[in-house]
Amino acid sequence: MTLADAIRTIPDHPKPGIQFRDITTLLADPRAFRRAIEELVQPFIGARVDKVAGIEARGFILGGAVAHQLCAGFVPLRKKGKLPHRTRSVAYTLEYGVDEMEIHEDAVGAGETVVLIDDLIATGGTALAAVELLNQSGARLIGASFVVDLPELGGADRLRALGVEVASLVSFSGH
Repeated sequence: MTLADAIRTIPDHPKPGIQFRDITTLLADPRAFRRAIEELVQPFIGARVDKVAGIEARGFILGGAVAHQLCAGFVPLRKKGKLPHRTRSVAYTLEYGVDEMEIHEDAVGAGETVVLIDDLIATGGTALAAVELLNQSGARLIGASFVVDLPELGGADRLRALGVEVASLVSFSGH
């Protein structure tokens, strides 16, 4: 079984024409989950990684496991109002409106090396907001990795245009 085979596709969710790529089936399969974590870690073996930043919510699951494998700390990037201490925040545009993402002000020290992890990169709005927050924190972002890339939506290319190294494990065409 490939990683792509372990990802369920749900047609017309959340709206007609969208092919939702559901990684919960991958997470439930011990072999696929282990392989995905090993492949997410691979580009950073031998690099000094201080922190792994994971985007809410599936990025927490993946990022925590990646941080463990890299012997790094984990930093949650959360929706506005979810973090209990002083935060930095950035607004970003979604297909259906605007949202905000936050990071604790003291989560990343200036110059610390950080890897960004999430389950999927589509248009890149969330990942671009995460990069902005990490840059505001003084992080040295050494890469961003995703399980799924939807290349036709251009998010990975938008990150690369900012100089971010991007890796993904599986690409699917369409939305």
